[in-house]
Amino acid sequence: MDTSDRNRLSVTLVDVAKGDEAEFVALAGQFGALLIRRKYGISELIRDEAHPLRFYSVRRWNDAAAAAACHADLEVQKLTARLYQLARVTHIVNGARPADPLRLMLDDQRARVEPDRRTGFDRRVSEQGRAEGDRREGHDRRLGPRRLQHRGGEIDLVAAARRARGYADAAFSHFKVGAALETADGLVVTGCNIENATLGLTMCAERIAMFKALSEGHRLFTRIAIVAETVAPTPPCGACRQILWEFGGNLEVQLANLEETIGTYQLKDLLPLPFDARLL
Repeated sequence: MDTSDRNRLSVTLVDVAKGDEAEFVALAGQFGALLIRRKYGISELIRDEAHPLRFYSVRRWNDAAAAAACHADLEVQKLTARLYQLARVTHIVNGARPADPLRLMLDDQRARVEPDRRTGFDRRVSEQGRAEGDRREGHDRRLGPRRLQHRGGEIDLVAAARRARGYADAAFSHFKVGAALETADGLVVTGCNIENATLGLTMCAERIAMFKALSEGHRLFTRIAIVAETVAPTPPCGACRQILWEFGGNLEVQLANLEETIGTYQLKDLLPLPFDARLL
């Protein structure tokens, strides 16, 4: 496959919940028909013969602009939300990327930063720290080019967080929270708070969204929306702020209730003077 074809290809691994296969296949058919009708591209669904509940969704976009338009399409978003309720989706190839200067800057930043930043568990094991003279005085790399990814506003992140809130398990506090985290490629990963009888094992919506995203291979993020049923803004707790900063950097944080967005902040303002690997 040559470079131009590879840049128009997206592949996802889909594990369908038992009993939902027929509904999933029907929705996938609607999705494929919609892609053709809107001239975004074509979609093919392939069943894994070794795993009856596993499928591979292969999408061939007409071009990068068509892929971007598809992601911004409200009807597509509604279908995708329904599909995500039936299956666990892991993105394997996401090659439909516009060849613009911001993408080149982003890729260059990743190439230069990640070997040092060591995203994830590697940093816990092998971080050796820096010599005093090698620290980056006066420079916050978290505010660099990887934060310049275009937003466009086409994804209703708050609506995704509201939907996620509906899955919260808050049997003890009765305080349900939903979160939606946007990756640099425009994908949305959601989370909700899950409580436990021991209380200390309770997990917040923001951390669940981040951990889900990391476990599926995502490493660059742009913003997160957090929704709770409150009049005043409900910001992330201290533990969530630390995790979001550690893996997401200076995210845009949208706080909303069930009716409206009631505050937008930068994470650096919610977590001033953070502790991270640069101090080790």
